[in-house]
Amino acid sequence: MLLLRCQLKRALPQQVLCGSCAVMGKLQSKLKHSTYKYRPDGIIEERIQTKAFQEYSPAHVDTVSVVAALNSDLCVSGGKDKAVVVYNWKTGNVVKRFRGHDREITKIACVPKSNQFFSASRDRTVMMWDLHGSSQPRQQFSGHAMVVTGLAVSPDSSQLCTGSRDNTLLLWDVGTGRCVERASVSRNLVTHLCWVPREPYILQTSEDKTIRLWDSRGLQVAHIFPIKQHIQTYCEVSEDGHKCISCSSGFGGEGCEATLWDLRQTRNRICEYKGHFQTVASCVFLPRALALMPVIATSSHDCNVKIWNQDTGACLFTLSLDGSGPLTSLAIGDTISLLCASFSRGIHLLRVDHSQGLQLREVAAF
Repeated sequence: MLLLRCQLKRALPQQVLCGSCAVMGKLQSKLKHSTYKYRPDGIIEERIQTKAFQEYSPAHVDTVSVVAALNSDLCVSGGKDKAVVVYNWKTGNVVKRFRGHDREITKIACVPKSNQFFSASRDRTVMMWDLHGSSQPRQQFSGHAMVVTGLAVSPDSSQLCTGSRDNTLLLWDVGTGRCVERASVSRNLVTHLCWVPREPYILQTSEDKTIRLWDSRGLQVAHIFPIKQHIQTYCEVSEDGHKCISCSSGFGGEGCEATLWDLRQTRNRICEYKGHFQTVASCVFLPRALALMPVIATSSHDCNVKIWNQDTGACLFTLSLDGSGPLTSLAIGDTISLLCASFSRGIHLLRVDHSQGLQLREVAAF
């Protein structure tokens, strides 16, 4: 009996220690996201460990393909689970879930100052939804022969432009759901569409490495930017309509850049942002209130979100979302928050922090 007690005493500390290791492992997994601060010359100054974040109930059960901000509290997302989800990212609650598509959601476009939004899918259709309406789509737009990969709403919300891998752009009347214009360009596999604020122009990126500016009045090509060396994956227009950014595919640092263009008279390349190691999937102009200088953010398949000085091209900060898989979409939540969709870990809520200069940290995931 005495021998048995001695054996138990020797075994108990090991069991307690193993239990502590298991608990610490869970905590460390939440603290694993690392960030880097850059000097203007591109040299890393320091590595900063981020704080623990809040994990909410996931919005999707599979890869999230796209996220867009509906207002300062709500976002709309879509993914491989075929669901369109409206999520309150401040409370961590699903507000409404819409189902109508048969395949993965590829794009989301929100109607400005409205509760209405559109979703595009690999099932070749586009659907219009109302947050306060029924769970059925208000309108369905069918006309493409392949997956819909571009979606843009006009500034007055009366027209919708869609693009596809079938080389075709379609212009729709939102009220009637009728296609009013059709244009096709050989090898123009559309990757993204963006409507220029207060203008009748639509910006479009393509797998043929070309960026086109379309005039919605007749749906004619108004301008073609100089051809890039890699597939152009995404585009975004500044709020004033004067500039735009395009993103490039790539691998191992070849390509993998974002490019700033002038949308006014010269329409020349202004600046390039190089530092990602894989395809850059999304980019946004950050609100001017965030910094003393104009800044942009990019997200990439290399699991990194970067903040750049818009004028000089210097990388100001990098947030590494370890374990997230490729980052698929980036959207502005409010004046200090970003939403970032990922392949493996749902949607990340990122916040700009000025406590030690311009930084970015993850505060929640859902």
